[in-house]
Amino acid sequence: MTNYIDFCKEDSCGLAREDLDLPNLSELEVVRYFTNLSRINWAVDVGFYPLGSCTMKYNPKINDFVASKFSDIHPFLDVEDIQPLLEILKELEKKIAYLVGLDSVSLLPAAGAHGEYTALLIAKKYFSTRNENRDLVLVPDSAHGTNPASASMAGFKVLTIKSNNEGQIDIDDLKSKISEKVAVFMITNPNTLGIYEKNIQRITELCREYGVLTYYDGANFNAIIGKLRPGDMGFDMVHLNLHKTFSTPHGSGGPGAGPIAVRGFLSKFLPIPIIREEGGKYWFDFNLPDTIGMIRDFWGNFGVLVRALSYIMSYGKEISKVAEFAVLNANYLRKKIIDYFIDPFNAKFCAHEFVVSASNYKDKGVRAMDIAKRMLDYNVHSPTTYFPLIVEEALMIEPTETETLETLDYFADIVKKIVDEANSDPNILKEAPHTTFVKRVNDALASRDIKPTKRSLKK
Repeated sequence: MTNYIDFCKEDSCGLAREDLDLPNLSELEVVRYFTNLSRINWAVDVGFYPLGSCTMKYNPKINDFVASKFSDIHPFLDVEDIQPLLEILKELEKKIAYLVGLDSVSLLPAAGAHGEYTALLIAKKYFSTRNENRDLVLVPDSAHGTNPASASMAGFKVLTIKSNNEGQIDIDDLKSKISEKVAVFMITNPNTLGIYEKNIQRITELCREYGVLTYYDGANFNAIIGKLRPGDMGFDMVHLNLHKTFSTPHGSGGPGAGPIAVRGFLSKFLPIPIIREEGGKYWFDFNLPDTIGMIRDFWGNFGVLVRALSYIMSYGKEISKVAEFAVLNANYLRKKIIDYFIDPFNAKFCAHEFVVSASNYKDKGVRAMDIAKRMLDYNVHSPTTYFPLIVEEALMIEPTETETLETLDYFADIVKKIVDEANSDPNILKEAPHTTFVKRVNDALASRDIKPTKRSLKK
């Protein structure tokens, strides 16, 4: 049996730090500072958060409670002392494997994009062992931006596959670009437009004819959980966002987890360590000759993994209700507001989310961002804007499975009010938000250069 501490180099496990110049504050000042700071931010515990593609749903507090029971466990404990913890992780692996219909699972990736990157490294190692020179990855034009980014980081070149007029993969375009030079085809299903790819098995079969590995981006797994399995669709690799579908609060950069699942023939390439069980004893196996190696420290974001297992077990055999209500809520809300916008693909139904175009208000000088910012004045977080890029003035809306009928009706009512304002007094939208602590900011800069100060709280 091997412990992590035995495998870790001593000089990489220490923490070097200098004296910190911390202010001398009372407990009351600190509590008030952070309490006031928290009240500035929007949260799903405060109100509706229909952020399309990111699944910002309410997560049951029971899962936080369960995870808190393990908060004092130190990662350097001997493997003999953490047997119950390894049993928890192994049980989660089994449940994920069953839900996605694949054979082996690694819980190590720390986020969805990390899961993508890990799976692509596995694909690279797989083809290397077969002496196949494949350097291309195919990605739909509606894909999450992390897909081409992960492929590039793994050393692949990316080719984009077009969508057809139904918002699905253009099969002819796929046929024109697939070849023995392609390593992986990556896709989300339902896709980012909230549309289920009706030709998905035809797509995976075509990939198999060329020896191409198929990768399922599980960001939208809440739309099919308990109903369909990626493995049954023909996929070879999957990642799941546990911080979206499986209960950990999602936002502000973490925490997260993006475990991957693979078919049996790819299992030997999984990252180390692998949790093994023999005779009721659990241990870490670092001895995988074909492994891609270590992709992070320790054995995953344990609290996130515990929440996920708690979430799955609390639903039990009724976990398919997550998909049922996610799809029902999205279709109900879409029906309520679609006439206010342009339907880019005229789909009869959507899955867990839907995309509309606000380009019909451009003649009023109103953009999708203006509509989104005005929603903040009605105590609703804005949906995702300008994504996917293939839809002009896009608004991507995902109500998730946890919202009530009353909340959906309220959102539909404020959308009507906002579009009425766009027609009668568009400046109200162009100057929105009017009631928030700060007005319009450079979103990209704000997320990368956060400088909260006591002065900012007094504005």
